[in-house]
Amino acid sequence: MKHLLLAGIAAALFAPAVSAQTSDEDPGFSGVYVGAAGGYDVQPNDVGSSILFDRNLDGTFGDVVNTTTAPNAFAPPIGGFCNGRALGATSPTNTTTPAGCANDKDGWAYYGRVGWDNQRGNFVVGVVGEFGKSEITDSVSAFSSTPASYVMTRSIDWEASIRGRVGYTPNNTTLFYGTFGPGYARIDRDFTTTNTANSFSESGKRNQWGITGGGGIEQRIGRNFSLGLEYMYHQYQDNDYRVRAGSTGTTPGTNPFLLAGTGTDFRRSDDKFRWHSLRATAAFRF
Repeated sequence: MKHLLLAGIAAALFAPAVSAQTSDEDPGFSGVYVGAAGGYDVQPNDVGSSILFDRNLDGTFGDVVNTTTAPNAFAPPIGGFCNGRALGATSPTNTTTPAGCANDKDGWAYYGRVGWDNQRGNFVVGVVGEFGKSEITDSVSAFSSTPASYVMTRSIDWEASIRGRVGYTPNNTTLFYGTFGPGYARIDRDFTTTNTANSFSESGKRNQWGITGGGGIEQRIGRNFSLGLEYMYHQYQDNDYRVRAGSTGTTPGTNPFLLAGTGTDFRRSDDKFRWHSLRATAAFRF
């Protein structure tokens, strides 16, 4: 009995020491974290992109906009298209007064994030959610023989995503990982034109689902902090935005956009909004 009592006392004294030792063990990458990501976003210029037309409003795009004197009001060299923002009313291919076209705009991006990881041996799995904004803009322009320019532009108002993470750590302080998941973004669409003969109305502005994915490296600095570098790819389907050219009330029926009916719808030929991100990350782990 005496031996059992001494063993019980020893166990009671030894248990807190074991508990303290366990609580001081390095958790590695396991646990909840909050952090931020920021860097620079680059998008490919959509070479060959243009604006498509639906002249009789039947929902089918690819119609040719004829005039009363010409077979195609958007044919080079007077008319045409460019994968960027028009700098004037005339096409860059116009041999008399070319205006030029600005390339799409890359820009900075900044996000807040919260996540959770679970490390088992050298492998780490987790989930991360993000919310932030990118300053990129993506334009396409059309030029008619009027002359006039028509510019359709899209940009990111905000973006949210939730992604899974799978990684490998060879030394418990450096993590190499891949990440993938759905994104949800507010894509801001805009239309500008130098045409004052027609009225223009817009439709189809709404949030879009997409995909995000990439990978990176994360380095722990002490027990609770980590820094890293990350590459991300973003892609959103963007095929529902429409602009309709109609009558101002005094627009003659010989107007090219009214010759086949009551108006003409515009849409972009490139229906995917995509870009690449290279950014730094920082996190505080609880």
